[in-house]
Amino acid sequence: MMKETTEPYLLAQAAIAQLKGAIHHVLAHAPVAGLKNVDIGRLLGIYMGHVEHEGHIPRTLLAAMESEGVVEQDKETKAWRLRAYPLA
Repeated sequence: MMKETTEPYLLAQAAIAQLKGAIHHVLAHAPVAGLKNVDIGRLLGIYMGHVEHEGHIPRTLLAAMESEGVVEQDKETKAWRLRAYPLA
């Protein structure tokens, strides 16, 4: 019975990883100034949500990627971009 609970979990984790990969790809090819949540979501066809809460899917993924140190947001423009790391 463990397989029944493990398989959906693995499917969900793979889907999240693929979405994060798509966001990374979009940001890697974005203008230097970055892209806003709405732009990323619409480019990927994931700018949706329930009533009056559009954009939660890309925003949630961006927040996860920010906590992982992959992306950063310009607080003034609200644009997202890949996080730059200094050369060693």
